[in-house]
Amino acid sequence: MKNFIFFSTLLFILFTGCIEDDFIEDFVEPEISITNAIDTLGLDTEYQFNTRFLNNTGQQESVEVVWESSDPTVISITQSGLATAHSAGTVVIAVNTVDQSISDAIEVTVGEETVEVEEPASITGSIMTTTFYDLEGTFTLSETDTGLFLDIADDYVTTSALPGFYVYLSNNRNSISGAFEIGEVTVFRGAHSYEIDGVSLNDYNFIVYYCKPFNVKVGEAVLN
Repeated sequence: MKNFIFFSTLLFILFTGCIEDDFIEDFVEPEISITNAIDTLGLDTEYQFNTRFLNNTGQQESVEVVWESSDPTVISITQSGLATAHSAGTVVIAVNTVDQSISDAIEVTVGEETVEVEEPASITGSIMTTTFYDLEGTFTLSETDTGLFLDIADDYVTTSALPGFYVYLSNNRNSISGAFEIGEVTVFRGAHSYEIDGVSLNDYNFIVYYCKPFNVKVGEAVLN
């Protein structure tokens, strides 16, 4: 009987605290990004640029884009994203959605050889509660040969009161729709870690903690 009262009370608190805001909170600004940026493109060589588009719920989808170069005599680019270096100089390479409302751009210089932008091997940050439940700590997310390694430091502390408490990688800080489930939270204080296979460091923008049975967010960490 006590368990029934506890879960009924928890359900009421969580649902009344978030159900009216679900539609608004699930919205994120759509974004497009060049996923394989370079600093330098070798003279008389080609390079294929790629993009990722996230819609207004943080889901990845295919969209038609327009590529542009600020000076095609230095670097030209086709509408499939294939760039060619013709002469010395520096240009801005931009990609836009067809309606021009969402864009990304990088600066590229023509040089002796192509040089890719060096990506970080790890991300460090802080986990923070977004509710009245305890959740805090610092972490490092690192690349491995098979995916990622999430190392949570010994300053971590969280509640053990929630049923079905899970941690995810997501591109929407307020939703686990389409998110990558890392696993159930079984450590509530101190250092611990997760091995995450098949995921790259720049695939997701957030770590989010959710009470899974009620689909209620408890906390987050910003990655990108």
